[in-house]
Amino acid sequence: MGVLTRYIVKEVVKGSSIALLLLLTLYNLFTFSDQLQELGKGSYGLPQILQYLALTSPRVFYELMPSAALLGSLFVVGAMANNREIVAMRAIGLSTFWIIRTIMLAGLVLVIASVLVGELIAPGCEREAQLLKTTAQNNNEIMLRSQYGMWLREGNRFINVRKLLDDGSLNDVRIYEINDQHQLTDMTHADHAQFLGKDQWRLQNVQHSQIGNRQIFANNDAEQAWQSTIDSDLLKVTVVNSDNLSMYDLFMYIDFLKDNNQKSQSYELAFWSRLVNPFVTFVMLMVSAPFVIGIGRGTSTGARIMIGVLIGMTFNIFDKIAGHVGLVYDFNPIVMAVLPSTLVFLAAVYAVRRQT
Repeated sequence: MGVLTRYIVKEVVKGSSIALLLLLTLYNLFTFSDQLQELGKGSYGLPQILQYLALTSPRVFYELMPSAALLGSLFVVGAMANNREIVAMRAIGLSTFWIIRTIMLAGLVLVIASVLVGELIAPGCEREAQLLKTTAQNNNEIMLRSQYGMWLREGNRFINVRKLLDDGSLNDVRIYEINDQHQLTDMTHADHAQFLGKDQWRLQNVQHSQIGNRQIFANNDAEQAWQSTIDSDLLKVTVVNSDNLSMYDLFMYIDFLKDNNQKSQSYELAFWSRLVNPFVTFVMLMVSAPFVIGIGRGTSTGARIMIGVLIGMTFNIFDKIAGHVGLVYDFNPIVMAVLPSTLVFLAAVYAVRRQT
């Protein structure tokens, strides 16, 4: 039995890995085509595009794993069914449950690899990818992060942003300007900064101090125009994106939002979806079982691939719709994250029971 288990696990993992490589290549080709439309914007050239693709690949790897598992299982185990290997296994007394359990064991290997990449590698790479793209398109302005907010440098000006809003506007902004002798000459604090477009910002509740050799001149303004080449898109890269966060970071950020009485539904949905994602791989493997054990003994390879693509696309659309409906109508994020996978899994179990 150990030999058969290793054989099935090895074949399913190998088939899923090949399917994952093909899907990842296809996805990156489409992404490359899209990125070429932004070629030449700022200093965003071909080397930056290739680096961007490399940095986003771990996230795509994590997202494509369930679909790759489905295609790999349909192809490999379906070939076993066509070659009567499944029939031979059942003839020597191996049950359908044993075959499915072995396929799920292969899924466990895939899930472990997926979680390691998705939690340890993908978040950091995704943040670097977005930073690379945005800074290159905005002429490589320098961005630094610290416990005191975000720091940006623009010539002789140093800008500290304590709070960044989802619309790209800023709260609690400090602007320091130095001269060629590295002496502080001007200091401005604004409660709020709104981007107006094309290098123009509007500062509100402004406190400005001009520092001379012997004295300081201070004044307050309700509003003040501020000209800066820093675009709001450059700032949006630091707005927390669920793609850029691990499960632990998502959990901590959700806790932060709740403590500050801010909306956290979208991040809660992302957290629970991330938690459910490994289960989705098992669901996809379960979905493949009826097509390779009973229904699809005489099905061609091309037909199996088409079945896998249709099932994967349908599930992804259903999952996205459920998530958006949950956000719009403020449904429980846990329920909306778990519901699609649970319904598909129950349907697959029912189909398997019909075949046994």
